[in-house]
Amino acid sequence: MTKILANDGIDASGKERLEAAGIEVDTNNIPQDELPAKLGNYDGILVRSATKVRKELIDAIPNLKFIGRGGVGMDNIDVEYARSIGRTVENTPAASSESVAELVFAHLLSGTRFLHQANRTMPSKGNAEFKTLKKAYAKGIELRGKTLGIIGFGRIGQATAKIALGLGMKVLANDHSDKTVDITLEIADQKVTVPVKTVSKDEVLKNCDFLSLHVPFSSGDTPVVGTNEINMMKDGAFIIQCGRGGALDESALKDALKSGKIAFAGLDVFENEPTPDAELLAMDNVSLSPHVGGSTNEAQERIGIEIADKIIDFFKS
Repeated sequence: MTKILANDGIDASGKERLEAAGIEVDTNNIPQDELPAKLGNYDGILVRSATKVRKELIDAIPNLKFIGRGGVGMDNIDVEYARSIGRTVENTPAASSESVAELVFAHLLSGTRFLHQANRTMPSKGNAEFKTLKKAYAKGIELRGKTLGIIGFGRIGQATAKIALGLGMKVLANDHSDKTVDITLEIADQKVTVPVKTVSKDEVLKNCDFLSLHVPFSSGDTPVVGTNEINMMKDGAFIIQCGRGGALDESALKDALKSGKIAFAGLDVFENEPTPDAELLAMDNVSLSPHVGGSTNEAQERIGIEIADKIIDFFKS
């Protein structure tokens, strides 16, 4: 019987789907340092972001046929090497797009209406200093009519654009290739299609009021947005980072947040996960979440089903 180790877990729907196809699924986590000795008992491994599948581990388990990533980014897997020696590597790029896009706007709305600050101060000061806090947080801004810049216009970038357009925002998008993408909005049982043409990164940076990053990133790469890119942006712009940790230079971001060049940052991913920069976490003009972009019940169910189908297709073909 084919046996899969879901080392970082799998949604019940995906597990049931695999078991119905005659594939055994083990959801007991094996610590990273014990994997070389124990992974040989399995035909494949399914991971999220916690477990690392590097060259050394791949070489140590010659019978490992399938490596699955429940999610989009595969920076915790040596994908090219694994594929070069005949191992199959798959991820679930479509499953979490809507969840990540919604989190972008959770951070964005938090920043435009000072919810990130109010949620910190109201519990301790709301009873005694209500009027003072009301005055402090009374200068919010609306999203309608503003420009959202999106760097990385794949599935998640497009899902983010869909919400922006629905809120009446303008969208400027940049991708690795020039293209026009038709974004379809569903409003009151009607469909409206809006074409969005990608432009240069410089054009996005110079003209956006808010910037959202959705690009892949691997250790050793140059950050997509650093000091030079931030200096191109409008004074008082916002940056939302729900993409991959490292794509945004956090040192440059901290300097910009301190100077006011960047008014606000919403951060779900970080350079040094799982130990993010403590100074950045303590800044009062940031909204924070612990890498939960795709962590909704709906996304987890879609991820489980999508990766299960790919495992079944591979082992049953």
